Parts: sequence; structure tokens; C-alpha cells
Amino acid sequence: MEKTWRWFGKKDKITLPMLRQIGVEGIVTALHEVPNGEIWTVEAINDLKSYIESYGLRWSVVESLPVCEAIKYAGTEREQLIENYKVSLANLGKCGVKTVCYNFMPVIDWIRTDLQYPWPDGTSSLYYDRIRFAYFDIKILEREGAEKDYTEEELHKVAELDKVITETEKDDLIDTIIVKTQGFVNGNIKEGDKNPVAIFKRLLGLYKDIDRDALRENMCYFLSAIMPVCDEYGINMCVHPDDPPFQVLGLPRIVTNEEDIAWFLNAVDNPHNGLTFCAGSLSAGAHNDTRELAKKFAGRTHFVHLRSTETMPGGNFIESSHLSGRGHLIDRLVELVPGGDHIAKCRQGFLSHVREQIAHCHRCCGDRPFHAFNLLVKTAGITVNGDSDAFICHIISPHPKKRHSHIP
Repeated sequence: MEKTWRWFGKKDKITLPMLRQIGVEGIVTALHEVPNGEIWTVEAINDLKSYIESYGLRWSVVESLPVCEAIKYAGTEREQLIENYKVSLANLGKCGVKTVCYNFMPVIDWIRTDLQYPWPDGTSSLYYDRIRFAYFDIKILEREGAEKDYTEEELHKVAELDKVITETEKDDLIDTIIVKTQGFVNGNIKEGDKNPVAIFKRLLGLYKDIDRDALRENMCYFLSAIMPVCDEYGINMCVHPDDPPFQVLGLPRIVTNEEDIAWFLNAVDNPHNGLTFCAGSLSAGAHNDTRELAKKFAGRTHFVHLRSTETMPGGNFIESSHLSGRGHLIDRLVELVPGGDHIAKCRQGFLSHVREQIAHCHRCCGDRPFHAFNLLVKTAGITVNGDSDAFICHIISPHPKKRHSHIP
């Protein structure tokens, strides 16, 4: 078992000495200062790797090596960007960093409408309010045809909200949906950008002619191109499910459910083409049963985020505590971790290739604002029962070719 932590580099207020003191062993991070699409050099990778190792830790997982938009919509720069990606992967392999989490979500990554939603116990967590998101889509973004994506009841609620919402609340929605959640690392829009709504509209326009089939084709093209590098260096690519796992803003989303996951695994049927099993993202969709998905895709799951969410009436969902919600986290470990039946009995007994990370938890006691990777609650998650509760783990198979490949 290796307990790991998402760390955002040398400027992160949560430092490596802090992490080592609470029992963290491995680090999940990236070269956040390198612009999307540029090559990660051996020198830059080894510099960060050596820095991490100087504190008695190791760089266990890359999250993320971003896939540029032009690769997703097949722009004119696609070939060069894929070549750069292949070089970066090879350089990671040469440096011994061999698990890469990425996503294939167009324009917008994870979506929430509230970053500090209050709970009765005084903590706060991430929250998605469908009506407020619809308001952003229809009234702020003014996306053409947006009304067709919502029911008559939802449109009525949007109209009622329009009568009472303040300018400050509108600004907060913009900041939350397309600035803070997208720009804190490697995003298309960053804090300080002028007129983020206009930037966002231009990005949406790049996908005007891209439907689900086209995006699937582009994902298959990308994966087919990089698999020879993954084979050579033993690198596991682990796509993160769409968050939330349903269509938004007229954009195609193609990693949302059982059928989607089976499709991309079979389309490029290579054991290095794998899944990041994020129980939090998948459980945010009422159509998904994380227990069944874990059983079906365990053989191609190289990386696990054992978060949990709870769905609510009207299409809303909230980040739940680690032992509640639709994520069924202990059950997930039983399915996904070899020897995981021990966890159901004592929440211990992991094998050496499991990477554990506490993530997307409640915020309390003055923990850092907005972001989900909070020190105090995550520390509590690591130390429940005096040992590890393994709420979020990274599974890195030491023998990927021995894991079954084709998904029925």
C-alpha cells in the first residue's frame, strides 16, 4: 500500500514536509508551469522528481498531462501536438514515472456551481445545482439552442431565478463555473483573464461540428498514436470519467457510463489504455451503479479516485463524506484492489501496487478555500482507526499485460 496525495508544486501551501509528517508516501502531481502542448523535458521531470524524493517521497502518478483542445476537435495543430505528447510520455517513462491520468472532456473540466456549500455540521463541500447551471447556460452564456436541453419545469425555475438573482451572484457563477474550477491548474481560462465569458464562447465554437461519434473517433486516433510509446516504456494511460457524467453546454461527453467506458477500452484494445475509476464522478450520474462498473472494469483500471457524491432531487448532486453517498467506497476497494476482501473486514491489507489518496472531501477548520484537497479532513481520512481507510486510491498494476483486456 502506498498513500499518495495530490500536490500542486512548490507554490502549494501544503508542503511536502507537512505531507510526510501525516504519513503520505507518494505524490500525484504534474509540471504545472509547462504550457499545455509543450514538451515535458527529461531535465524538468527529473528536477521535480528529485525535489520530491529529497523529502523522502516519490512521484507516483502524473495528474495530469493535459490533452490539448486541438487534439480533441482535430484541429490543424493535432499532429504536432500528438508528437509533443509522445515525447513527453517517453521522457516520463525514461524517468520512471509511469502512470498518467488525463481526460478527454471538451472545453470544460469538472463542473460545480458552488465551491463552499454549507453542511449542517459546519463543514462545506462542492455542489452542483442544475437550475443555477441552467441559468448560467441560458441567461449568462446565452448559448444558442440552450433551452432545448432543459425541461419546461426547469425553464420556469430559471425564469423565476432571473427575477431575484443579484449581479454579485451572477459574477460568482461565472467565477465558479469557468474560472476557478478550470483555471487553477492548466486550464483554458485563468484568474485575471478579461471577459472570461467571451473566451469561453470562442472555445465552445471550436466544437460546433463535433458530435459524440466525431469525438470518439478523435479519442481513438489519439490513443492509437500514443500506444507504441506506452508499450515501449510501460506507461499506463488512465482516462478520467466526465465530471459530471452527462452532456453539458451542447458539448459531447464520451466517458459517462458503462457503454462509453467499454467502447473506448475496446476501440484501442491495449492493456496500457485504461481507466481512472473515479467513483465520485461516476456516482454523480443517477444512471451509474458504481458497484457494477467496478466489477466490470477492474481489469483495465490502473488508477482509482474513491470519492463519493450524493445525488439529490432535480438533478443536483453534492460531494458527500467518504463513507456515505453513492460511491460505496469500501465496496469499490473490494472490487478493484487485488486482495480487497480484507478491506471489508479491517480496511487494511492493501497490496504494494495500490496508491491511496484522500480527495474531494469536506472543508473545515479554516482549511484552504474552494479546493477539494484539504489538509485537515484528508488527514482525518488517512488516520481513521489509527491507520489508512483508503478513501481514494491509485491502483498501478505491476503486470499490465497480465490483466484481462477485451471488455464484453
